[in-house]
Amino acid sequence: MVGERKVVPRLFMTVLLYAFVFFLAFPFLWLIFTSLKSSSEIMMRGGSLLPQQVTFENYLTAVREERIVGSALNTLKVSVASALLTLLIATPAAYVLARRPKGINQPVIGWILVSQAFPLILIIIPLFLILNRLSLGNTHLGLVLVYVVWSLPFVIWMLRGYVQNIPVEIELAAAIDGANHLRIITQILIPLILPGLVATGLYAFINAWNEFFFALVLLKSPELQTIQINLARFRGIEGLARWGPLAAGSVIATIPTLILFGFIQRGLVSGLLSGGVKQ
Repeated sequence: MVGERKVVPRLFMTVLLYAFVFFLAFPFLWLIFTSLKSSSEIMMRGGSLLPQQVTFENYLTAVREERIVGSALNTLKVSVASALLTLLIATPAAYVLARRPKGINQPVIGWILVSQAFPLILIIIPLFLILNRLSLGNTHLGLVLVYVVWSLPFVIWMLRGYVQNIPVEIELAAAIDGANHLRIITQILIPLILPGLVATGLYAFINAWNEFFFALVLLKSPELQTIQINLARFRGIEGLARWGPLAAGSVIATIPTLILFGFIQRGLVSGLLSGGVKQ
């Protein structure tokens, strides 16, 4: 009887888990099926979820007419550069915050938390003027710097928790052997917090990949625009959205993040678990 009682909750939790996964995956499946439909079938009332006749015309339109591949490459370049530069700055900063006395850390940590509460609309105008004066207003470099500054507080906060989980005795032993702070960070600390770097790096990458508002304001040249801005311009002559090419472009925009997550999901889960250890 006891074994049967344990099987029922497990079966219920398994069914609930699969239902939740299907609930999360359904919008993406609906997007894929819509991208494979013709325009007339998409606008048909009472149509089925599955396409009656599969067509790849929407993908051809997104690639040829809307230059979705070029904007995707722009987004990939900006996102990778933002993630790498964020980790490069955040790792030593998190190390300092984790190892310095708490009295010095509290104002810095307080500012990190307060900075996350600023609405984007309050800073976009001064940010636009500053970047224009520095000749970075319509460049990928300017957008990368904005993404780095915007992601940096949260990444530092997360990495600080991972560094605090590393025993100080390991660093003391390395210091006794003659290692300086740079060598301790690069050869000892980074391998130990690698799961945390994977998790925070993925956050910085996705944060830059999905961002719309900064890219809309800062990038004016069509050849420099990111994929999110390009998707917003999928409109017909009457100003109505072109649902077929828009669905195809959205699928193309989603695939890189899914591939990246699939490659590093083990490191991500490990990083999330290690970051959840009580400090």
